[in-house]
Amino acid sequence: MSAIEIAVRVYRKLEPEDLQILEAIEQQMKSYEHAPKEAIHKQAELAPQEVDYRLPSLTKKGLLQGWRGQYVGYSLTTPGYDTLAINALVEADVIEAFGKLLGVGKESDVYDALTPTEQQVAIKFHRLGRASFKQTKRKRGYMAKYTYTPDWNQQSRIAAKKEYKALKLLRPKDVAVPNPIKQNRHVLVMSMIEGAELYHHQKLQDPQAILQEILLNVKRAYQDAHIIHGDLSSYNIILQPNQHILIIDWPQNVTTKHPNAKELLKRDLKNVLTFFQRKHGQKNRLKDALTYVTEDSRN
Repeated sequence: MSAIEIAVRVYRKLEPEDLQILEAIEQQMKSYEHAPKEAIHKQAELAPQEVDYRLPSLTKKGLLQGWRGQYVGYSLTTPGYDTLAINALVEADVIEAFGKLLGVGKESDVYDALTPTEQQVAIKFHRLGRASFKQTKRKRGYMAKYTYTPDWNQQSRIAAKKEYKALKLLRPKDVAVPNPIKQNRHVLVMSMIEGAELYHHQKLQDPQAILQEILLNVKRAYQDAHIIHGDLSSYNIILQPNQHILIIDWPQNVTTKHPNAKELLKRDLKNVLTFFQRKHGQKNRLKDALTYVTEDSRN
């Protein structure tokens, strides 16, 4: 059973006091790897016997992990962190019910869900713990500024916040990205994503037109929003049923003022051009694509 399935299954059975304890442990984990029981008592603002009664139950449900060393402590599991995000989104009237799994990536899980008005949305749970911290710090420049090692939940929250901010900038500039609705902790709620990643498509009706649309959106992101994707490939470009594209997965974005901006842009474009040449026989020079994206003219 996945972390989300555990969180969704137990969420409706939780009482307000359970959520108070989970939130208290979340706060204490900013200072401790394992929140001491005494600190949980104080943070939760509940009677110690009430907390002691509920801690084993939350552990059995898979939301907490106990630890014994110099003291007795508890830490949130992935389902526990998911539960807090789900609760916040339910309380904010953003989501009403979960649906099916839409996709699993190296660093995220995406589900569909319904809002209280029965609008279908996509919910992305960032999962940076699937890669080692060394890899995360090497691949994600925004993690390098941390002198300490943020836990996986903190890293995932940082990634979700960064992606949400990027989508909020890109969407008004007519870049083909999902519409960001809400971000809480490591979770990003956005408009529904329909279609499949480019690499799934063996044949395209008009590959050159699709490539040109991708380049146009990279250009808009670069010139109008001043953002570079930073990890663009056939794995995060969606071809929708209407044959138009959608570019997803923006947590590794950088601004055009980043010291490595041109290198990252060049890598993004090279990934896309190589895919279209290898899979669909479209030969386009990287130099021309780079000029098109960065030039001032819209012609």
